[in-house]
Amino acid sequence: MAQTSNFKSGFVALIGRPNVGKSTLMNRLVGQKVAITSNKPQTTRNKISGIYSADDMQVVFVDTPGIFKSHSDLDEYMDKASLSSLKDVDLVLFMVEPKKAGKGEEYVAGLLKDLDLPVFLVVNKIDQVHPNDLLPIIDSYQALGNFAEYLPISAGQGNGVDDLLATINRYLPEGPQYYASDEVTDRPEYFVVAEMIREQILHLTSQEVPHSAAVWVEKMNERVNGKLQIEATIYVEKPGQKRIIIGQGGSMIKKIGIQSRKEIEALLGEKVNLQLWVKVRHNWRQDPAFLKSIGYDKKEL
Repeated sequence: MAQTSNFKSGFVALIGRPNVGKSTLMNRLVGQKVAITSNKPQTTRNKISGIYSADDMQVVFVDTPGIFKSHSDLDEYMDKASLSSLKDVDLVLFMVEPKKAGKGEEYVAGLLKDLDLPVFLVVNKIDQVHPNDLLPIIDSYQALGNFAEYLPISAGQGNGVDDLLATINRYLPEGPQYYASDEVTDRPEYFVVAEMIREQILHLTSQEVPHSAAVWVEKMNERVNGKLQIEATIYVEKPGQKRIIIGQGGSMIKKIGIQSRKEIEALLGEKVNLQLWVKVRHNWRQDPAFLKSIGYDKKEL
């Protein structure tokens, strides 16, 4: 990639309520999957950075957990992860769905109101509404804050994404290229692998299980017969959840493994042998020591 003389670079936080499409947008911008997506809210638990590189600009997009009222130590971690992403960024994308602002959106807008940096209001999923409905939606947000830009997009279909990038370019300062052009995330591979396994749990299991499940990669550094050996543990809170994930005769855990392996092989570009175990850890979402042991450490925020 040939870098231009007036190269722009910076850090951009994606903030919003759960399930507004932040991870979908980041994957679209980066050009491949680095954050998991699901139609269930609170899919993202950790800050995940995706790196967009072009000849004239490099943007580090920080995808965050959706902001919502905390009910557990894990929830508190997720809210702190979202708010801590506002430190040392150059601008913020406040993502909302194509409907008038409600109390949840008012709460997030209030958190952003006193920031001394540009905040864009990004109305996502515009493919789901008539264009004539967009102006009243945008009007409902104008009273909530002094947004630098109002940008309608569809992260899923790509509509408006080029305009979003061009607008970001106008606001970013000139700066260095922080990462190599072929890097797409600052997260280690084992973290992304664990997230891909958790994504399949979200897709395949019932409503009772998804947010009670955590995944930790135990081993990912050995190759046997040309295949990378990955061992991962799925933690749940109740024996009944363990039975659901294993499934009758092991059918569900097999399905999770097959689908996860396909995604992981596509990411890593090599063959993988994936072994999964399921363990019960009662009330793990309320256990700070356990949360830290599987990568949710509030002290790092």
